[in-house]
Amino acid sequence: MLRRTTIPPVGWNSFPELNAQPVQVDLLNLPANAACLLKQLGSNTSLPAGDYQQIRLLLVSSNSSSSAVPASNACATLGPVFNCVVDSNNNTSELQLSSQANTGLKIPPGQVVGGPIHVGEGQTVDINIDFNACASIILEGNGRLRLKPTLTAGVVSTNTTGIKGQVVDSVTSQPIAGATVALENPDKSGADRIFMEAVTDSGGRFSFCPLPMGAVFDVVVDAVGNTGTAYNATVVVNVPGGTDIGTLALVGETGTATGPGKIQGIVTAPNGTTSADIDASTSALQTVSLPGGATRPVTLSLLQGSVSNVAVQSAAPCPATGSPTGAFCAQYTLVVPASNPNVGTFSAGKITYTSPASGDVLYTVEADATRPISGSAAICSPSSLTTNLDTNGMPLKVTAGLTTTAKQIDFAGCS
Repeated sequence: MLRRTTIPPVGWNSFPELNAQPVQVDLLNLPANAACLLKQLGSNTSLPAGDYQQIRLLLVSSNSSSSAVPASNACATLGPVFNCVVDSNNNTSELQLSSQANTGLKIPPGQVVGGPIHVGEGQTVDINIDFNACASIILEGNGRLRLKPTLTAGVVSTNTTGIKGQVVDSVTSQPIAGATVALENPDKSGADRIFMEAVTDSGGRFSFCPLPMGAVFDVVVDAVGNTGTAYNATVVVNVPGGTDIGTLALVGETGTATGPGKIQGIVTAPNGTTSADIDASTSALQTVSLPGGATRPVTLSLLQGSVSNVAVQSAAPCPATGSPTGAFCAQYTLVVPASNPNVGTFSAGKITYTSPASGDVLYTVEADATRPISGSAAICSPSSLTTNLDTNGMPLKVTAGLTTTAKQIDFAGCS
């Protein structure tokens, strides 16, 4: 958490204490009982009053010649390395940087929730920077780990903006550990996009804090139990910050096959009649019905076994038929619930559920193309494509325990 007394209208201002003594933060060492990880990076820095449009974090690069390095270094076993990943087997690997060591991790205006941060004379503002660690670490084809930062920021109150709750099985009332919980907001197209994600602890608890003041979210939960049984995705709409949502009871899938389903597909990227290298991130969306008869596409958190971020490059030839001339290809796999979502509305401190829609379990796949190792720079035109069809031109239907092949997604205008 960053604490500033005033915010500049133009130009860059820095935290002197961080320039002299950088801070290393363990983004995966979460507190017990689903408490929030808060690390204060700076405080009480006096700056000119005004509007703050962007935030930039400069990282200490490996083999840095600067004397300004962290006082303690969890990456020290690798030598003069200051950004690393420690896996569950306690193996340490260097986290490769692209341009972040020179230009910093940028949080542009579109990722500052609520727009420019305004602070008047003598006013104190708390700014939270949320770093989605899991979404920001990419495994490259050569086995190296690279930082592809996913960050948001906004004005917060550490005491009154959080959302928390507990995820349990609807039949046994036992907590579900390892369920994925996402806070989502509609974008300009009306589709819910993931703002923050968390995984429930051993007691099924989750907590998001701090959050932007005044924000209202949709809470989306999915999980697979210890026996391999998938749960219906559960969507609770209109949850304001500062809410203890209570118990979220997930309904297990029933029938002969109760495991999740898979969506597989191919992404191609040509540059005219030749090939193009791109990074492609794919996601799965289901449409839910809202009070009043409206509908909303909702992004689902992907289940274990998904390969959603792929590199389209020369090492991956395309199928002989049905692909653009000269294109490169990559195959993605999205593991998703094979059931329609359970939808609830939060109002007056309680959740009112409606029964999941009957019939086919339909999905839409979205793919976004970016320039490799750029973070998020668009490379194709358009840079985002969707399909809701399978390879036979039929609606993209998911069945428990089976794999559905989506219609090929062909980008164009890639440079």
